Amino acid sequence: MSKLPNVTASIFSVMSQLANEHKAINLSQGFPNFPEDKRLLEISERILKDNIHQYTPMAGLPSLLEKIALQTQKQYNRNVNPATEMLITTGATQGIYTAINALVGHGDEVIILDPSYDSYEPSVLVAGGRPVRISLNEDYTPDFNRIEAAILAKTKMIVINNPHNPTGRIWTLADFEALELILEKHPDILILSDEVYEYITFSQPHISFNTREKLKHRTIIASSFGKSLHVTGWKVGYLIAPENLMIEIKKVHQFLVFSVNSFGQHAIAQYLDIVDFDLISKMYREKRDLFQSLIKDSRFELMPCDGTYFQVVNYKAISAANDVDFAKELITKHGVAAIPISVFYNDATDRQMLRFCFAKTDETLIAAAEKLNRI
Repeated sequence: MSKLPNVTASIFSVMSQLANEHKAINLSQGFPNFPEDKRLLEISERILKDNIHQYTPMAGLPSLLEKIALQTQKQYNRNVNPATEMLITTGATQGIYTAINALVGHGDEVIILDPSYDSYEPSVLVAGGRPVRISLNEDYTPDFNRIEAAILAKTKMIVINNPHNPTGRIWTLADFEALELILEKHPDILILSDEVYEYITFSQPHISFNTREKLKHRTIIASSFGKSLHVTGWKVGYLIAPENLMIEIKKVHQFLVFSVNSFGQHAIAQYLDIVDFDLISKMYREKRDLFQSLIKDSRFELMPCDGTYFQVVNYKAISAANDVDFAKELITKHGVAAIPISVFYNDATDRQMLRFCFAKTDETLIAAAEKLNRI
């Protein structure tokens, strides 16, 4: 009997395969197509022949853990103990899966805010928990009345993704304060905060749960070097959590992957001495602004993009088709691949929205925009 009977080929695989068949420009894939920082590549080449290719300690390379702790203190003014409150993971997705399976038990309920990244629900189901999918508002801001109404005796965790994939929205200070008021009444509910796009923000600063004194003692924070340093294939991420929760998370991690690839950890540990995360944010802001300027006079309506490297558009002025069909038509007839937003909802809510990834070369974005402007 399948634990995940409803899981089929992901929409990302479907759209990428269709894009390949029709030689379309692929803005559906959520990863960059431009070169990595040459300084990171130089570090990689320099250390390749060093004695770094055996297992690291289970929780992660100590030098990398220490560098992350320094960055966390610099960025969020939070002092984290590298030995007891941090864990290097095989990408943020493995970290999220591990945290859920360590802390969610049979029958526990986990609140997930839709549209949501597609790994949350399967992780809850494998843990024996029950996903409770709650829709965001139409402008993709959180609806705290719905969130509070969904909290019941069996609620164990709420998953927050900020900056938000797929919509690109960012929580405001008022949003955090509203959540804190609700959770004051429910002191045992845990928070899993997916912050993989924390260094890709534009119109307002990212507020991390690292900074929320009322909540960080019960929050697990997932981060991603794949996203922050645009090396998604390295699959190196990390979790930050209070020691009592991290003890349980490490138990599952030990028997899931034991340790993360040593080469990536060593290279990133050295690269953190020189990388400037502000410049990474600036680079993505320029790409967002370029893409927006290129299609602002098209028939697509641009939605707000506060962070991440995704631009959501509404196509209601172009077609009445549902978003999955229109996304396929966009590939087959117009040569550009995108992701329909309805697939991120439990009930397939369709507001005629598509997600484009602008983490691409300028040449790719210009070529895609030329096709989009002809529709």
